[in-house]
Amino acid sequence: MWSQRAYVDFTLKKRATLSALFRGLSSATDACDADPYLRRAAKFHGERADRKCPVCKGEKMVELRYTFGDQLGQYSGRLKSLQELDEMQSEFGEFRVYVVEVCNECGWNHISSSYLLGDGVTRKPPRKQRTIEDEVG
Repeated sequence: MWSQRAYVDFTLKKRATLSALFRGLSSATDACDADPYLRRAAKFHGERADRKCPVCKGEKMVELRYTFGDQLGQYSGRLKSLQELDEMQSEFGEFRVYVVEVCNECGWNHISSSYLLGDGVTRKPPRKQRTIEDEVG
């Protein structure tokens, strides 16, 4: 990603959470509390991570990339693949990406990092388009 900046690594927070879990200061239900929607997103849209789950040592760890930003308009808060992010960094001025790791076996989830992408040119958000959610809900 050529425009990646303002990178924040949440490894220390993750270590503190795991340390509390393994020392008995918190329970596995506190650490492995992935929302059903997050688990479903991980199952169908997650990209395989190259590491095992730190809690259950399972092999089904995946990463999700959520995008947020005013310039994204109604598309803020959606999941994107690395390929889509690569395209988006030239189309939008600035938006934040949150990388979340999820284990589909035990429900472990944690934000692993966040960063800004975009070419720095301020743009108006895209016009709102009607979606199926507008029709139904």
